[in-house]
Amino acid sequence: MRWFMGLVVLLTLAQPVGAAEQELELSINGRTTLATLRTPTSMASDTPFVVMTHGTLAHKDMEIIQGVAKALEQRGIASLAHTLSLGLDRRKGMYDCAMRHDYVAEDAVAEIGAWVAKAKSMSRFVFTLGHSRGGNQVARYLAANETPPVAGAVLLAPTTAGAEAGLRASYVQTYGKPLEPLLEKATKAVAAGRGGEWMDAPGFIYCRNAVVTARAFSSFYAADAAQDTAALVARMKLPVLVFAATKDTVVPDVAASFGPLAVSGGGGRVQLDKIEDADHFFRDLFAEDVADRIAEFIKQAR
Repeated sequence: MRWFMGLVVLLTLAQPVGAAEQELELSINGRTTLATLRTPTSMASDTPFVVMTHGTLAHKDMEIIQGVAKALEQRGIASLAHTLSLGLDRRKGMYDCAMRHDYVAEDAVAEIGAWVAKAKSMSRFVFTLGHSRGGNQVARYLAANETPPVAGAVLLAPTTAGAEAGLRASYVQTYGKPLEPLLEKATKAVAAGRGGEWMDAPGFIYCRNAVVTARAFSSFYAADAAQDTAALVARMKLPVLVFAATKDTVVPDVAASFGPLAVSGGGGRVQLDKIEDADHFFRDLFAEDVADRIAEFIKQAR
């Protein structure tokens, strides 16, 4: 595929071969991205392997990603949790809101694909997992492939078309200025070939008083069919497991969005699992519940 052009793999092991946890580096389109590889005690070519993508402005070491990865390792499942570059080299931790923003949602597709390729060099049974906006980005990656590149996908509280519409509608309440003039300015700049033009915005995603390119602002705030994760999943052919947290206030409509596609608790291609009392981040023992269900899903998909 196009996005593999110029891909150079730079693999560094922070621990000896055979260790349960290793730090990896991958150069994608000129930027070095980072990941953590976790493997069970017995690792073979048929060991299930999950490539994990975090949510908005987050990173591979956040609690939900680490918690689920470690729980999967205990269940004999390897994982590779990567940090999206968001336009930066060797990015670590949460994105610093004081920095300028120049990245688009679609950038994640190439990075997910590169890490999936790396995972497939280690296992024949690779799955993808995405949390929140990472779930939408995983869905974008999978929907762009006519032939499924992985054995299945897991979406943890993925963003929905409704949640994205809600962010646009609440912009004026959150940041004190209407979204429409800013979005119109960004959209016109992109259409004129000036997507790299910098804008001062009262807010961008979670960041106040942000400096952001027109292409970045348009990517995250313009209505886009690709923001409808359920519609993307409907186009896929591979098995998909969707988790909805009953106390999720960030993306509260996951169950409503995916319900028409899913057979809750059954064996359909799209399965919906509601985790009672969990919030958007599936903290503490909820990560164990998630890992149990993922292990069952992988067993079915294989």
